Amino acid sequence: MKNRLSRLAVPYVIWMALFVVAPIVMIVVYAFTSAEGGFTLANFSRMGLYGVVFFRSFKLALIATAICLVIGYPVSYMMSKEGPKFQRVAMVLIMLPMWINFLLRTYSWMSILENNGLLNQFFQKIGLIGLCNALFGTNLDYFPMMNTQGAVVLGMVYNYLPFMILPIYSVIVKLDGSLIEAARDLGANGLSVFRRVILPLSLPGVLSGITMVFVPSVSTFAISKMLGGGTELLLGDLIEQQFLGGAYNPQLGAAISLVMMVIVVVCMVVMNRFGEGEEQAVML
Repeated sequence: MKNRLSRLAVPYVIWMALFVVAPIVMIVVYAFTSAEGGFTLANFSRMGLYGVVFFRSFKLALIATAICLVIGYPVSYMMSKEGPKFQRVAMVLIMLPMWINFLLRTYSWMSILENNGLLNQFFQKIGLIGLCNALFGTNLDYFPMMNTQGAVVLGMVYNYLPFMILPIYSVIVKLDGSLIEAARDLGANGLSVFRRVILPLSLPGVLSGITMVFVPSVSTFAISKMLGGGTELLLGDLIEQQFLGGAYNPQLGAAISLVMMVIVVVCMVVMNRFGEGEEQAVML
């Protein structure tokens, strides 16, 4: 039986070796070599020139992750308290945008946020822009929303919010109801039950959701390019420029990619350790 399972795992091992391990090895090799092929650490020293890009990428990713958590946790909690029919419908509504191409979803926000887009047209029709001009003495024809950090964060939240909702919901919906009943029998009110029982037990889903949102947010490049207009350069854009842009420096791009992977892995390890500590505290 074990030999049969081992044979079935061979295609998966080959797939992982070709499309996961091999690219990582190539990145490591490129990061520590110069254009001439010799060993060097100069690629890492040059990364200091892009400290602002690193800071901006992690800042926007953290903001987007926090917003997704603030929105996603209440939605997940309310879904878990409803009946099975409501949960199925809500799950379909959450997953429905994910069936549309990622670029098409982002293009739709461009048409909504642009200067003559749907949102600005709506504000003009209800007189909101004119009211702001009268109150603040401005002369705006539209609210500038495109090519801003706010637009980039909005794109991240819209595209990655389901990755926050689904892990949290999957954990909360499986919580043992007898634990909540026991807490109420011991005199705990609704807030205490949530704070002492539901929140700690749902922490694995929270940490999973944070990871699933933060990792793609910090490495995104399509959203920042389309909604940020290229003015809000992020790590994904910087790496793309080194491999495909006019700068073409794959060694520097590989070094940036390697450092970003290490930082992301360290963050994931820290969050997992934190989650284990919380679970042990709840058990005690």
